[in-house]
Amino acid sequence: MRSRTSPRTLAWSAALLVGAGALVAAVPAVSSPEAPAEPAGAAYVADVEVLREAGATTSSTGEQVLRGTVFEDGDRDGRSDGETGVPGVAVSNGRDVVVTDERGRYELPVFEGMTAFVTQPAGWQVPVDEDGVARFHYTHLPNGTPQDLRFGGLEPTGPLPSAVNFPLVRGGAAEGEAARCTVTADFQTYSGRELGFARDGLMADLARSSNTECGALLLGDVAGDDLGLYPRIKEVLSLAGVPLRFVPGNHDLDLDSTDPEHSMDTFRQHVGPETYSYDVGDTHFVALNNVKYPCTPEDNADGARPHCDDPENSPRYNGELGERQLEWLENDLALVPEDKLVVVATHIPLVSFADAASTQHSTRDVQKLYELLEGRKALSMSGHTHSTERMVAGDSYAGWQEAVGVSELPFPNIVAGAPSGDWYSGDLDVDGRPMALQRDGARPGYLTLDLQGGEFRDTWRTIGESDDEQLAVAVNSPRWREWFDTLNTWADERDAGDHRTPPPVNVNDLGDPGVVTRDDLANRTWLTANVWYGSSDTTVEVSVDGGEPVVAERTQQADGEAPRVGAEWADPAAATRQLQVARHAFESTSGDEYAQGFELYAGNTYGPGPAQPGNNVADRTTHLWRYQLPADLALGVHSAEVTVTDHLGRTYSETHTFEVREEVPQQGFRTELFSDGDED
Repeated sequence: MRSRTSPRTLAWSAALLVGAGALVAAVPAVSSPEAPAEPAGAAYVADVEVLREAGATTSSTGEQVLRGTVFEDGDRDGRSDGETGVPGVAVSNGRDVVVTDERGRYELPVFEGMTAFVTQPAGWQVPVDEDGVARFHYTHLPNGTPQDLRFGGLEPTGPLPSAVNFPLVRGGAAEGEAARCTVTADFQTYSGRELGFARDGLMADLARSSNTECGALLLGDVAGDDLGLYPRIKEVLSLAGVPLRFVPGNHDLDLDSTDPEHSMDTFRQHVGPETYSYDVGDTHFVALNNVKYPCTPEDNADGARPHCDDPENSPRYNGELGERQLEWLENDLALVPEDKLVVVATHIPLVSFADAASTQHSTRDVQKLYELLEGRKALSMSGHTHSTERMVAGDSYAGWQEAVGVSELPFPNIVAGAPSGDWYSGDLDVDGRPMALQRDGARPGYLTLDLQGGEFRDTWRTIGESDDEQLAVAVNSPRWREWFDTLNTWADERDAGDHRTPPPVNVNDLGDPGVVTRDDLANRTWLTANVWYGSSDTTVEVSVDGGEPVVAERTQQADGEAPRVGAEWADPAAATRQLQVARHAFESTSGDEYAQGFELYAGNTYGPGPAQPGNNVADRTTHLWRYQLPADLALGVHSAEVTVTDHLGRTYSETHTFEVREEVPQQGFRTELFSDGDED
């Protein structure tokens, strides 16, 4: 049950009033302090001010209290000397939440390992560091991470400071004003080469479309296990030219950590806290860590999570928020007016289509989260699956109920796709970057959120393309399905690591996929449209040869059904490329092991050898529409116009040309016509 004001919040408010005399109680529905717009200018580069008393030690007796001030940094130097305090601002330790008094002061209880942070109010901005990473927090861990971790964890912070002061400047979207935010997931660069792909792809796009009023939110898997790349990753991300905030993902873990309390310590050292909130206009963003690592046998008490049974020899993660974060969220929401939109950002989806029945890849305590948000306008955003899923309230898929007790969605649930696509796999495109078509056939990309008045307008952006690039059209014929099944079955049965055995068929055996025969039409041939950000409120119409438009059928209705899988439900536009990756054939005599074939993930090598199917294929998706071509289509060339109307009434069109023939024409040069020896 959601409580508007928690006992803990009220108890600490009372303590603050007694202890400091003038500090304001943490009461519900606090409005953002008045903040007129700041003229646009250079980035606000500064840091949280940490003041220490000479001779302070890490030893302490009795209950400790962290004190400080939230202040307007008029000279933008990060120092509170002579600056004015900002009243009515929420400050937290990741459990308790208080608000500043009329002079901007606060007090918080202290516990080891906590991160104190300020919730950026609407119309204000926190500072950023030289890489653009938002600086709004201070971690208290006097002796640092207790375990000797591969990538260092948290450095010792020393004794409790005498004050931690949070600077703000006026700027950004105030309440009632519009803002555009960038949201992306799974940057996930495992290597220096992949970091180069990300630099030339996603970052080139973001650099051209900067927005400073909201910045960019990255939904986890900032790194790809090698956390030593964080400094370079942040420098590359700085090309966006906007404030950067992050949610932790399973590939941001300290994999050698044996303690869930410290498994994100290197992330916290280099990137920021696991849990926090901030306001942009009439929207309240909440960032949560739902990656518990390592999970333990206690997490498998119901027998539904056997992957948690052996943390010593086979440590695994599990999707879970945990009681402390939920307690913090209850306290945090107690200060948020009910008419604000609440955006909940996690890495692992609360639920998803891609992993509908998975207990590991869903959020175990999602029902408690739903209870806290009951009656509010809310939006869930996540990453993790390397697919795009725009699901609306009322959508439902088989597996959710059994996995985490969800029958249908109470509010929109967006899985934001991945700029890394299918983990930087696939053949290289014309710009030298991997095509990396996602597991549902969507192109690599990211989202923008346009916010105003507690409402949002969401838009999918394909990296390197115009805003109109929203779909791929193809033909799914019996001939294509036979080719798909042959390769897909062979790929499932081949020996792992065998890169030298040629597949039974390749793309040349398929021939021209844009030619269909009379027999193909008689045995169900569909024109398919993969609308990469399509949802239950999207419509797709097909007009063949200028005829009356016909509404296409969506392959998944989100009405409680299980995922429909296989050639009949696949996206030929993506799957044809995913099943034939010629990049395996890269080979040289240079002696450079990295020049042979290619590498994915944490050092997995592929090739050298003949072209092979990739690791993932678009054999299911939430956003595929299909139109069965008439069996009596005339022989010849035909043109189909596919028109998409999205959830906001925007339209996108693509024209696809195909042929109908009695039989598939010979694909090669007809040398038999020149058999008299006259040809050169």
